[in-house]
Amino acid sequence: ASIAEERKAPSFPIRELTYWLDGDKKVTELKEQIMLELERDPLWRVSDHPNLTLAETRERAMKKIRRLADQATSRPLEETMVRMSIISVVDPGFWTRFGVHFGLFFGALQGQASPAQLAYWMEKGAFTMQGVTGCFGMTELGHGSNVAGLETIATFDPNTDEFIVHSPTITATKWWIGGAAHTATHCAVYAQLLVGGKRYGTKTFVVQLRDTQTFELMPGVNIGDLGKKMGRDQIDNGWIRFTHVRIPRSHMLMKHTKVMRSGEVIEPPLAQLAYGALIQGRVSMVGDSANVAKRALTIATRYASVRRQFSDGTPGALESKLIDYPIHQHRLLPLMAQTFAMIFAAREMNTSYMQLMSQLNELGDSKGAAVDAAIKNLKETHATSAGLKAFCTWMCLNIIDQCRQSLGGHGYSAYTGLSQAYSDFAVHCTWEGDNTILTLQCGRYLVATALDALKGQPLPENLAYLKDAIKSGMVLETKPFSGKSAAEVSSLAALKAAWSSVAANAIVNAVRDFEAGVAKGLSKDNAYEFSSASRLHAARMHTYTYLLHRFVAQVEQSPAALRPILTLLAQLFGAHSAVQHSGEFLQAGFYSGAQIEALKVFVNDACAQIRKDAVPLTDAFDYSDYIINSPLGRYDGDVYEKYFELVTSLNPQKPVPYFDSLIRPLLERTNESQPGPELEIDQE
Repeated sequence: ASIAEERKAPSFPIRELTYWLDGDKKVTELKEQIMLELERDPLWRVSDHPNLTLAETRERAMKKIRRLADQATSRPLEETMVRMSIISVVDPGFWTRFGVHFGLFFGALQGQASPAQLAYWMEKGAFTMQGVTGCFGMTELGHGSNVAGLETIATFDPNTDEFIVHSPTITATKWWIGGAAHTATHCAVYAQLLVGGKRYGTKTFVVQLRDTQTFELMPGVNIGDLGKKMGRDQIDNGWIRFTHVRIPRSHMLMKHTKVMRSGEVIEPPLAQLAYGALIQGRVSMVGDSANVAKRALTIATRYASVRRQFSDGTPGALESKLIDYPIHQHRLLPLMAQTFAMIFAAREMNTSYMQLMSQLNELGDSKGAAVDAAIKNLKETHATSAGLKAFCTWMCLNIIDQCRQSLGGHGYSAYTGLSQAYSDFAVHCTWEGDNTILTLQCGRYLVATALDALKGQPLPENLAYLKDAIKSGMVLETKPFSGKSAAEVSSLAALKAAWSSVAANAIVNAVRDFEAGVAKGLSKDNAYEFSSASRLHAARMHTYTYLLHRFVAQVEQSPAALRPILTLLAQLFGAHSAVQHSGEFLQAGFYSGAQIEALKVFVNDACAQIRKDAVPLTDAFDYSDYIINSPLGRYDGDVYEKYFELVTSLNPQKPVPYFDSLIRPLLERTNESQPGPELEIDQE
């Protein structure tokens, strides 16, 4: 009854919002079909995950891979993508193990192999997992984010037309390689290309790790298991060392750099084009952040609508729902707004990425303006995806933990769904680029773009807010906002202008710090390091601005029936984020202290309004109870009965196995100390 009353009068059509979030009705129906298929498949049981051993977890994941490999390669790509987006929430560890082959290994082939090489590996079974299972060998024990500094070497031997792949040091050992410990037959190895004594940078080589018939390690290949991790134990992460392993020259992926039989090295005119494919992982993690956050918020919001705690003291009065307390609304509802911001940013980021890849694939041997435009788009997409990957994964990890804490003591249970979600998601802040490093890359792009604009280069659309600063030679004079009321300071137009002002101010300061470094005689790279703190801050402010602008753009495109609630959520995102960073707005001179207080009033009012739609909003996420996989987040609100049933069914009462060996001896021990000499303290 408690949760049913939450659904009596939503301010918007729930089903229409679901269709809008998913893209259209057909996608929603496909999602629901896939969720039901998974729920009814015994192999996809998820309720017992907390009780599985490491070995059991990995074995079950491998059974799922066997099942899904045929589906993934025989069904339409669009269906597979939807299926994998659902699986990433249901079983993120399996999603990663499966994605190591199809996303990373095969993705490396697609992005780095020539057409003939790709056809060769397809024929060998690289796409269908029939004869080849792959892993991705980039990270080393001593190097992660600095790909250019990798130590593994691939030396060309002109006498045999082979490369010799070698790990010269302990720190050159490939580390954290998903699939290496148990699964992979081949590896896309990132190594320094060495030809005729000259280094040509990091390139990609396909190295066979195991005999595909016996599964014995190939000569010169050593592999070990990295064992238990913080989360995602479904993945068999391992280490790999190569000792003078010979591979055919054709196993270097040569879509870009080519090594001829003679030893001649032909490098592409624009080497950075090779890194376009590496953006895909970052783009996907923006969407994954939104999807995981949706699940966490569904659990926390539904539980808050059922859980009652304290009353006003009136005899016989019901205790109040958690969701009715203003402070609990402040805990959850700004997170709801952040989640919608991520959903819409992921949608636009994916569109931008697909347009970029289409542009790169159509280049061919083009030169001039077409290449220049592609490079500009690549840099912008790389920087935007870097900033979004960092801040969306940080944002999602915080959402998971805040939702977990909002469950009280029950949030600490492995059976309520969020403790493991936190452990599983935390790695998103590290892999595919450490978040701090990616943020600095985004900040470097912002500084470089501003400096180019000062020289007359056009600004990209998402940096249009820098126009005034560029016109004034990076002397930014912000015009204070004139509105005073909560309604005025929190309008979408005001918030967009406010965030644009703050982001512009942060970029101007980062440019000044960079130029100060140059003025001190520092090299360009060292000047960027000198300005690293301000670059990181500029990237933070720019990314929040991007998220708000994309949110508003989606609101403007939304159906009329959804626009009021989406507008309110966009306002809450912009206003709450501004209050959290109020010092920046005061420093930029856009808002005054009184206007910040007006923003706080709006946040209070917005939380109270959205509270009425809190449960319907999570219903619009359209996750079945199977996907939610938490008794506290059930659609019907029957949390206590189902929680008790789950805990007791997975932990049946049994005799204590160590009673006789440990507990009984503890309880029955006697004090058999030897008497010592008496101390006569009263004798003189």
